Amino acid sequence: MSVLDAPVSAAAPAAPTTGLTPVFVRLKLTLLRNGLRQSAGRRAAFIASLVFSLLLAAGQVLGLVLLRGNEHAGTVVVLLTGIVALGWAVLPLFFPSGDDTLDPTRLVMLPLRPQPLIRALLVSSMIGIGPLFTLCLVVGSVLALAHGAAGVVFAVLAVPLTMLLCVALSRAVATANVQLLNSRKGRDLAVLSGLVIAVGIQFVNFGAQRLGQAGGLSTLDPAANVVRWLPGASAVASVDAASDGAYGIAVAQLLITVSALVALMWMWQRSLVKLMTAPDGSTLAAAEPTREKASGRGGLSALLPEGRTATVMQRSLRYVARDPKTKAAWVTALAVGAIVPLLNALQGTGSVYFACFAAGMLGMQMYNQFGQDTSAFWMVALTISSPRDAYVELRARALVLLLLTLPFTLLVCGVTAAMIGDWRSLPGALGLSFALLGSMLATGAVASALFPYSIPQEGAFKNVVPGQGGLAWISIFGGMLAAGLLSAPVIVPTIWMHVTDHHDALWLMVPGGLVYGALLGWAGLRIAAGRTANRLPEILAAVSKG
Repeated sequence: MSVLDAPVSAAAPAAPTTGLTPVFVRLKLTLLRNGLRQSAGRRAAFIASLVFSLLLAAGQVLGLVLLRGNEHAGTVVVLLTGIVALGWAVLPLFFPSGDDTLDPTRLVMLPLRPQPLIRALLVSSMIGIGPLFTLCLVVGSVLALAHGAAGVVFAVLAVPLTMLLCVALSRAVATANVQLLNSRKGRDLAVLSGLVIAVGIQFVNFGAQRLGQAGGLSTLDPAANVVRWLPGASAVASVDAASDGAYGIAVAQLLITVSALVALMWMWQRSLVKLMTAPDGSTLAAAEPTREKASGRGGLSALLPEGRTATVMQRSLRYVARDPKTKAAWVTALAVGAIVPLLNALQGTGSVYFACFAAGMLGMQMYNQFGQDTSAFWMVALTISSPRDAYVELRARALVLLLLTLPFTLLVCGVTAAMIGDWRSLPGALGLSFALLGSMLATGAVASALFPYSIPQEGAFKNVVPGQGGLAWISIFGGMLAAGLLSAPVIVPTIWMHVTDHHDALWLMVPGGLVYGALLGWAGLRIAAGRTANRLPEILAAVSKG
């Protein structure tokens, strides 16, 4: 018997649900107001985000209104609406705004019925900067397309339907993800989501480049003809059809949105009931009888050096294989690192040096090494009593990164060179990749010691606890800037050899970049070891806040 389905006894009268929506709206506003009262920095960030979003929305609305009467207005508006709907389904999972007020798992113990609950969640989800920005875009879209009385009627219907569809899509996807990520068997969803966002961004980039090469919006007409029949954009497309007198098509497109909204609400309700009532079956399974003993030296551990290095490397590899956030970060880095050079090579506009993006993306995994341990870092800290201990710890973590990164970098560079047919530049790309990887190992190790921050355990897509965002920015982007400067001794001669047409000498960059990168990595680990040993209490306090 579940909370949502249990009969209500006379001794425990049912909580009134007729006023649930106003309660949730007031709750959302109250929590938003109280959150802004916590610090001046949070208020400033909220105000800045609001102003920026409104200015951007105003510019978008103005641009859409100026499209009114243009022969390609329908194409642009339909594709824009489709992208916005896709963003509502995907972006809240990867760039959460800190809106924990609508987390359904916080409502498990309350005697709430599913249908009033989803109505309240749907309405309260309309409050925020994201919904306001989307409303401006949708209104601007229908203003660009609506002509005549029929167009206005369909525009009045399309705006609320599109908004409801976007919010319902976001909530349904988020609820399904919460359900999966709360189970051990569903932890790989984070990896899938990382791949989706990585591949999606690169395909958007690919489309923008193709549009620029084509030199006209007419090349988008075939894509728009497909998207206008998809639920995310069909309501706005119905305005265009009604304005042209195609009333049958307009009604059909509007019905597609209505049907999709009903289906999403039904799916959302089912996911919500299951999330709030069903136990996590993956946690009830008995331990496997053939579980490998921790003390064994079989498998990969047999190939690793003895002592602390093997222990640390095994621990780091287990993080990559088992921890959802660590796995998501690695798979996203692998996907983006391969997609950027290969997709550009596929277009015929790329360069072999785009393959350096693979080393850069994977090198970012060296930053905030201690944050991934969260509060468990105290067990690591107990084993560090000198800079030597810290050096061995950091060196083992760097070896894990090299174990995964070096073969991947060689593969991406080789495939990119083969696709472009520019084998002469391959040695230069390899040398730059080695130097960039070494510099990021060095700066990442130092940044991990100087600017550690905590990765929250709750929320599968939240990677920084509130109040430490500045540390994360300094650690990652400051370290990447320093890594670029440290790579200059390899970048400059590589450029010089290309400019002076000394391509035959580019092979010198392979051993040169390899040796230089190794020296940078060694020096960075040495510097970071001393800082780590001296700052253990500060590091432990910083990474334990999540």
